[in-house]
Amino acid sequence: MSNTNVVTIDGKPYPLESLNDVARSQIINLRATEQEIARQQSLLAMLQTARATYAQALKAELGKLGEGDESSKKGRGKSK
Repeated sequence: MSNTNVVTIDGKPYPLESLNDVARSQIINLRATEQEIARQQSLLAMLQTARATYAQALKAELGKLGEGDESSKKGRGKSK
């Protein structure tokens, strides 16, 4: 019997061929759910990275605007 024909639940191995259809169906559901959780975790990691990048870009842009305001204020003060 190879490891691919055995599922381990709570530390106890169960040969797949010994399981009834309901148990096999639940294993399929568990596997599908685990795959979807992994996919969603990857998506979340990507979105968190994007959010951090957007926040950095916004901070940089706001820094430019702040610098522009200061230089325009200084420029106006000198022309008067």
